[in-house]
Amino acid sequence: MPDSKERTNIIQDDVWRRLLAGHASDGERLVEDAGEPVRCLAPLATTPGWVIAQLGQSLDGRIATQSGHSHYINGRESLVHLHRLRALADAVVIGAGTADADDPQLTVRHVSGRHPTRVVLDPRGRVPMDRKLFQDAAAPTLHVVGPDTARAAATGSVECCVLPLDHHGRFVPSDVIALLQARQLLRILVEGGGITVSQFIEAGVVDRLHLLVAPLLIGSGRPGLQMTPIETLDSALRPALRTFRCGDDTLFDVVLRPAAFRG
Repeated sequence: MPDSKERTNIIQDDVWRRLLAGHASDGERLVEDAGEPVRCLAPLATTPGWVIAQLGQSLDGRIATQSGHSHYINGRESLVHLHRLRALADAVVIGAGTADADDPQLTVRHVSGRHPTRVVLDPRGRVPMDRKLFQDAAAPTLHVVGPDTARAAATGSVECCVLPLDHHGRFVPSDVIALLQARQLLRILVEGGGITVSQFIEAGVVDRLHLLVAPLLIGSGRPGLQMTPIETLDSALRPALRTFRCGDDTLFDVVLRPAAFRG
């Protein structure tokens, strides 16, 4: 007989397969017994287009140590949740710093599902071409660069795209979203790092933020969200949110644009 944890995993995996197969028309009722992380995903599985940002951090809001070490702040359940987000997404977006430092694959390995299109935002073309994203053929990859950047020729599954830069030398988040939507990539996951996620939230293009908080105090290091300073708390965002247990971590499902999820 399976123990309680094994039974929960069996239920979650079964519901997850049904969500991916499109049998989620009854939304929350479908997943009421599936466990909290899967239940959190029901609104995403039943909505045709969205922009979700995701960050994993410590209790004191750090996503890495000062040296950049971040493997792993969050637990395995949070990693599985991230891979489920990827499996629901059409495209997963990261900045140049994350692509260079972490050398991620951005594929679905811990759950069932298809790999999303991988999108690297590289305004100055500084990400080395030997990174896994550019070398493997696991999924299509869009290398988004600025107009004055020397660009490598498209090879295999990698395509180079050009977008204009703002006066800070950065991409305008709404331009990135429009580029992806024009390619019918309608479910967009902005995975990192903290600067990229912060820019997309501040630009007002993110529908939901999935913030995974680990029971860990680092005390110093790289902060998660970093937005323009405000003078008073009257200017602070006060979004609606739900909380879920994700192993030892806490998942905050922060609703930044409620209209995107109305029936």
